[in-house]
Amino acid sequence: MAQSPDKGIVASYIPQLAKIDPNQFAISVALPNGEIYSAGCAQTTFSIQSVSKVFTLTLALGKLGESIWSRVGREPSGDPFNSIVQLEHEHGKPRNPFINAGAIAVADAIMQGHQPKETLAEIVQFIRFLANDESIVIDEKVARSEVETGTRNASLAYFMASFGLFENSVDAVLGTYFHHCSIAMNTHQLATAGLFLANNGINPSTGYAVVSPQRAKRINALMLTCGHYDGSGEFAFRVGLPGKSGVGGGILAIAPGKASIAVWSPGLDVIGNSKLGTEALELFASKTGWSVFGQ
Repeated sequence: MAQSPDKGIVASYIPQLAKIDPNQFAISVALPNGEIYSAGCAQTTFSIQSVSKVFTLTLALGKLGESIWSRVGREPSGDPFNSIVQLEHEHGKPRNPFINAGAIAVADAIMQGHQPKETLAEIVQFIRFLANDESIVIDEKVARSEVETGTRNASLAYFMASFGLFENSVDAVLGTYFHHCSIAMNTHQLATAGLFLANNGINPSTGYAVVSPQRAKRINALMLTCGHYDGSGEFAFRVGLPGKSGVGGGILAIAPGKASIAVWSPGLDVIGNSKLGTEALELFASKTGWSVFGQ
């Protein structure tokens, strides 16, 4: 897979991501029994970006339960990840928690009046717990780069706030959002962190029930329908697994009952999803027969 001639283009609108060598590829497959299989540069950390939205949504569901859906919808957007168009039509309520506006709303929801540092510490500690790895941190250079170039995300946040939907200051929410998108992980850590979604909500390394089986099923459903922005249908068509992408080139995919798979290759397609990562997952799903739609 890494020899594909077209590796896509790295995200250039975030300067720190534009510096990443596109000639990198990694894949890790984590099984509920504790076995992990990796290939490529699986120990190289990268900015997980929007993949972090899976974890913040999980936290929000734990804190607010089903009431989170009064703040954000559950439908595919059909628009780019940073579009403002639907927000105006739908009175400031984002279409789903995985587009940028939706994840910003989720960040506001989980803050519950706390400062960004406290909220970020909670998010990072939650991901460390899921990955069973205390070394996971926020890449501060990427976070600064996001803050300096995040005018579109700021406009989304202020537009939502104009409808009276925010409980915290816009700047505090944006700081939380930019920093949780800048969490750095490798594919080994990311695949491990996603295992609870492949194991009926239970973290197999600890036996702890992170979420109920029903909630795990619903998070997976949202990943399948909304996890790749306006390319979600294409990803479901080609790969057939719940997945969440990020513009850092990472994708977390879940084969329910079987495995958590993380891939990384920083070159993106025109929609903003990892080009080689998608191709690798398509091949993987085809070879294993693990598509949720059957073999």
